[in-house]
Amino acid sequence: MEFYSQDRAPILEALEKMKRARLVPFDVPGHKRGRGNPELTEFLGEQCLSVDVNSMKMLDNLCHPVSVIRDAEALAADAFGATHAFFMVGGTTSAVQAMVLTACKRGDKIIMPRNVHRSAINAMILCGALPVYVNPQMDSMLGISLGMSVADVEKAILENPDAKAVFVNNPTYYGICSDIKSIVKLAHDHNMLVLADEAHGSHLYFSDRLPVAAMHAGADMAAISMHKSGGSLTQSSMLLIGEKVPVGYVHQIINLTQTTSASYLLLSSLDVSRRNMALRGKEMVDKIIDLVEYARDEINTIGDYYAYSKEMINGDSIFDFDITKLSVYTRSIGLAGIEVYDLLRDEYDIQTEFGDIANLLAYVSVGDRPKDIERLVSALAEIRRNYRQTGRKMLKAEYISPQVVAPPQEAFYSAKESLPIDKTLGRVCSEFVMCYPPGIPILAPGEIVTEEILQYIHYAKKKGCSMTGPEDMDIKYLNVMK
Repeated sequence: MEFYSQDRAPILEALEKMKRARLVPFDVPGHKRGRGNPELTEFLGEQCLSVDVNSMKMLDNLCHPVSVIRDAEALAADAFGATHAFFMVGGTTSAVQAMVLTACKRGDKIIMPRNVHRSAINAMILCGALPVYVNPQMDSMLGISLGMSVADVEKAILENPDAKAVFVNNPTYYGICSDIKSIVKLAHDHNMLVLADEAHGSHLYFSDRLPVAAMHAGADMAAISMHKSGGSLTQSSMLLIGEKVPVGYVHQIINLTQTTSASYLLLSSLDVSRRNMALRGKEMVDKIIDLVEYARDEINTIGDYYAYSKEMINGDSIFDFDITKLSVYTRSIGLAGIEVYDLLRDEYDIQTEFGDIANLLAYVSVGDRPKDIERLVSALAEIRRNYRQTGRKMLKAEYISPQVVAPPQEAFYSAKESLPIDKTLGRVCSEFVMCYPPGIPILAPGEIVTEEILQYIHYAKKKGCSMTGPEDMDIKYLNVMK
């Protein structure tokens, strides 16, 4: 393998070399460098279409990388402190699924917080693993799930010594981190792997002002969304591997589900974004931190709103906080986060990441400018002035501890019947219900439908949360086990 330094981008360089070669394409894709689809070329640009190409010898192949993709992945592993890095073109969903499918076979137990992304539970439906849920702690005012308490993880490990792995969110969507170093030590002492969902944490690897990144904490696998905070194209992610995990087996697992026609637009964006982060990551993250700190101070000065940060740290369920996350509690102005989210978009042309029934999340990255922050702060101040409601009855957002009575795979594939949602009380759900984003299930296959859950679903629907998961797109009916 040719030695590359972090200022190189092997896939990008190979694509530039291919363009200079002026190849005549008698291969797929059929748009033939854009000439066959002029409308698409006009929309996306000739430069983009000219590198939307098929795997060929000079460009390597993601299913079996032996040259430029192999070298780009090696550079990524070096940049993120991993033994190996896999480029993923199915988003972090595919990376999370690859982690679970690598660690677990049918009947194997995996310890995880219940506030996981749906992709982790989907993986259990595919492989037949059994979840051992550690109920996350809850902030009753903010109505958000926190991290896992180390004592709760230890209890789950001692009660389930045959579990294969512990799954950790690092950080959560809201920026909250568990004590991942202690969890890694506990798990490794009991011969369990640690899998980290770092969909919202690719930037943690490049700053000492942020919580510890999973691979730096000794985790065995980490799924990172480079397209979120790393700057790459949507759907491009990485799977990082530690020294305990057999790379060849992980590669086989990935190839079970990943496309054989990987997009070079996505691959080159990962290559270029890794180079950016390796060379300029610290200054980029510093800029984001400063922007968010400024925004947080300004929002907290408005009154009523609460943009939370490190003051929440309690040394356990909130072991650390990712200060690049601009999470804002809105219920103090009498509005759900989703209502503020809708107002910002509809009245102020500001698109935030998501709102739940109590909080708003504005995702700030290196692409934002101080004037964008000013506009957001001004809009929030105006919303408070014009739309604030006092004495309004708001649902108290609480973590609803699931009653799991069947493994996800068994429930999902079982004989089922579709009932009006209010007639499902006490039945066992055989599908998902969730607000997306963030994609954390309210109900997952194998869980009992309770009064509390039905109340939450109705409230979230009424407030305008985007509800997904069930076969019935209107969420008037729910599939339950017969």
